[in-house]
Parts: sequence; C-alpha cells; structure tokens
Amino acid sequence: MSVLLDDIINHKEQANYTTGGSMTKAPSKPYSHKAYRWNRENYSRQRRYIDIWSFVLLWLTWLWVDKKDWSYRGGVTEEKRNLRRRKQAIWVRETMLELGPTFIKLGQLFSTRADLFPSEYVEELSKLQDKVPAFNYEQVEVIIQEDLGKKVEELYPSFDPVPLAAASLGQVHRAQLHSGEDVVVKVQRPGLKKLFQIDLAILKGIARYFQNHPKWGRGRDWLGIYDECCRILWLEIDYLNEGRNADTFRRNFRNCNWVKVPRVYWRYSAPQVLTLEYVPGIKISNYEALEASGQDRKALAKMGAEAYLQQLLNDGFFHADPHPGNIAVSPEGGLIFYDFGMMGQIKSNLREKLMQTLYGVAAKDAERVIISLIDLGALKPTGDMGPVRRSIQYMLDNFMDKPFEAQSITAISDDLYEVAYDQPFRFPATFTFVMRAFSTLEGVGKGLDPEFNFMEVAQPFAMQLMSDGNSQNTIFNELGRQAAQVSSTALGLPRRIEDAIDKLEQGDIRVRVRATETDRLVRRVGSVQMGTNYALLISGFTLSATILYVNNQVALALVLLLLVVVMGFAFIRLLKRIDRLDKIDKMM
Repeated sequence: MSVLLDDIINHKEQANYTTGGSMTKAPSKPYSHKAYRWNRENYSRQRRYIDIWSFVLLWLTWLWVDKKDWSYRGGVTEEKRNLRRRKQAIWVRETMLELGPTFIKLGQLFSTRADLFPSEYVEELSKLQDKVPAFNYEQVEVIIQEDLGKKVEELYPSFDPVPLAAASLGQVHRAQLHSGEDVVVKVQRPGLKKLFQIDLAILKGIARYFQNHPKWGRGRDWLGIYDECCRILWLEIDYLNEGRNADTFRRNFRNCNWVKVPRVYWRYSAPQVLTLEYVPGIKISNYEALEASGQDRKALAKMGAEAYLQQLLNDGFFHADPHPGNIAVSPEGGLIFYDFGMMGQIKSNLREKLMQTLYGVAAKDAERVIISLIDLGALKPTGDMGPVRRSIQYMLDNFMDKPFEAQSITAISDDLYEVAYDQPFRFPATFTFVMRAFSTLEGVGKGLDPEFNFMEVAQPFAMQLMSDGNSQNTIFNELGRQAAQVSSTALGLPRRIEDAIDKLEQGDIRVRVRATETDRLVRRVGSVQMGTNYALLISGFTLSATILYVNNQVALALVLLLLVVVMGFAFIRLLKRIDRLDKIDKMM
C-alpha cells in the first residue's frame, strides 16, 4: 500500500474540487482578486495586456527605487539591500503564479538564468510550482472528443472524473482501457494555446522594450531569449512531442532494469491528450514513505545520480526538469521517470567544445577557458576581457584547491553564477538546465543519504570521458593539438597583420585612451553646466509661481513650488558632488 501513498494523497487533495469546476475549498494561500483571472472564459486580450504590463512596470519602478539611497529609512546598508531584493523576488514569484501558465513556465525557465538575474531571484523562481485549480470534467470530455474523435466512455470504460493531479498546462486522470490495462490520461488545459498566443505577443513587445533600454538592453539579447522561451513553451504543450521523448528516453534505458518509463498508448494520444501506462510509486523526496516501505535510501541516491549522468554523458538526451515530483520509486526499488515535456539534448560538436572547457579547467588556464566559452556561445567577447579573465582565474584557483570528489555541485553552481551575474556570460539553455538538474539531484541525494556526494558518483564518468578511446586528451594528442594551433597561428599571422593594416587605413580601428584626471575634469564641467541649468529653472519657476499666486492661481503656483523644492534637492546634491570633485583634485 505504501507505493500508492503519493497517489492517494494527490487524489484527496484534488477531491477538494468538484467535477463541475467550482472549488469547495479555498487554496491554502490567500490570493488577490486577480488570481486565476486568466482562467475565465470571457477574459479579454485588453485586460491581459493591462495585467502583464502593470506587473512589468511596477517591477521596473521597484528596481529604480531600490537604487536610490534615500528610499532606505535610516540609511542604506548591504543587509537592507539584500532583504529588499529578497522581498522583491518573493513578490515576483507570487505574481507570476497569479498570471498563470505562461508566466509559471517563464519563471521556471528564468530560474536557470543566473546570468540575467541575481541569486535571490534565481532561488525564489526555482520554487515556482504549478499550484493552480483543476478544470471541470465537462471540459475534459470536450477536449478528448475533439482530439481523439470519440467520447470518453467509448475510449475508456473506466475514467475517474476527479484528477490525480492538476498543473498549469494540464491535469492527469486515472482510467482503464477496454483491454483492462490501467492508464493515466493527461489532458491539456482548455484555451491554453489561445492564452499562449496572447501572452507571447505581449511578451514580444516587452522583449523589444528591454532590448532598446539603455541599461537593461546593454549586452543582452532579449529577443533571442524570447525566441528560445517560445520554442520551449510550444514544445511543452505538444503532447505528441512529449510522447516521442518518452519513447526515446525508454529506449536509452532499455538495458537498465532499475529504470522504468511509462509506455505511451499512441492509439489514445493526440496533441492535447496523452495516454500513458499507469506506473505508481513513492515520490523520491517522500523519505518517510520510503523508509516505511524498506527501500535502500543510499542506493536510491546513487541510482538517481548515475541515471542522470548516463543521460548526459552517454546518451546526450536528458530530462531537463528532474524535480522530485517527476521521479518516483517502484516497489522493486527502481526509479520511475515522469513528464517528458522538457528535454535537453547535447550534440557531438557541443560535447567536444565542453571537453575543451574541461581541459582548461584541469590546467587552471583562464585564457583557454575563455576561448572555449566563446566558442560555446556562453561568453560574449568584449573590448576589455580583463575583469572576466580575473574572475575565472580566481574561481579556478579556488575550485582546484579541493579534490574532485570533495567538491559540491551546488557550491560550484553558486560560485559560477556569482561570477556570471552582470558579466558578459550568456549561458545556453542546455548548460543551465544541466546545472539546475545537478543541483536538484544533489539536494535529493542529500535528503536520501546525508553522506551522499554527487561528485564522488560523477568521478568515474568524468574519468571515462577524459580517457575515452576516441578522446583527444592523451599527451601525444594534446601536444599535437597545441603544435597544430601554433602552426595555424604562425601561418595566419601575415594575413592577420594585413587585415589589421587594411582596417587601420579604412578607419575601422579606433584607439581609445582614458586619463583619470581628464575624465574627472570633464565630469566637473558637466556638473557645473547642469548646476547652471538647475539654477535658471529654479529662478524661472519661482518667478512664475509668484506671478500665478498674485493672480489667484494658487493651485498652479503650488505645483510649481513643488517642482522648485524637488529641483532644489537635486541642486544641493549636485553642489556636494562638485565639492567632492574639487577635494579630489586638491588631493591629487
């Protein structure tokens, strides 16, 4: 009975919703009046536009205020900044949950983009779960009949109207085929494609806004990020694609009797309906149930890591969302994988480039790591790579201090993301999915076995990869590679010199020299000019306010006086800045 524990719990939770769709029990979290407004049948495009842009503009306003020292009561400190950023991240996560499926998935994707968002946002968005109400059984019947061409009772002699689980993209019902086989039927949420079309059209405008923003758009390809998110979202709501992924995943593990993947019943599947083999199990993070059923938790922790490493290093086709809800334990002590909507793929050329990065890390060669990351598209070359090179070298020096098996994948990820944020790193989706999956599996492994070490399990796989029969890292191959590289550089040197001369003649090469004293003098002159403008505006507004007051236009006079006060504060701050520059000049 313990193997059915999770299903029974889920079933009882979903029983709080009636088959007619109205909730008999309020959600555990009190949501605002806007919560789940996207789920209404008469929800308008205009209303959606207002809701989404309101969220974005409010977020940007909050970020702008956060940069102002005067917005902190009692003075600004790093602790206060971190606390406010944490509150912002929680608000963003809760608002994305209220905005519905598109933003739930978008938040989950953004939780992998530590190169775009601070660690507080990454941490909070990674907690984003699909806690949305189930839709009613009448809608399920309509979708199944439209997609499969037959009524529910014709296809399934037994069909439970109460879902086992409900998520943002769909919900799962238990059923039985005429052959007597137990199955689960995954049904897509009604109106999801229309909602995606509306949301993605609005998000494209937001991406353009960020791309053209003088601060947020600098060095970031927001339109490219938008295209990548679109591709992932549309693939995830194509249940036929999910079925093909499940079949591929099962074939890859056909020789592993300790990995189970539900079989797809293609006769009962379509783009919005997916019928799968019913394979119950205990959720891998339900440690009490695993203990009660006599499962070997240490063995499970090791199997989870080995299964993922095989996907990544041997198959090149991996589960991109291996959170505990998608992995269960069978009665025989094996692993069951669910939900194959989001998968990652590593192509052979990408693996070779990753190997170059690995060689650079092993040699503690920051320059080689930078070149390989640029080839991978994970790093955008800039005019001055010095800060990036120093950051990578610092990380390599600290990373290599401990033996490989003593490392923590979570700590490495945190250090990497800390280095990457606000630097020209552009992590590909595949890389961020892998790092998040590693961190998740390490956390689950620690929960199963406090002594579990992911890197210790990974060591044999890494050694095998480094010493593969076709590998390029033998001493002779490595020397040959370096010799070929030197030869190529030497042969190409005349051409590179000629290209440099041509660019110099055409005016394409620019030399920029920075002098600290000159920069400071220019800033002072600019500040003085700005001060003059402030003084003229204050004088003009004061005079205008006086004239309006004399002519009994008190309201307009008060507005002008308010502007005078605001500009007065700005003028005083500007004078302090000029005074500070003068003191620096005297010190120099």
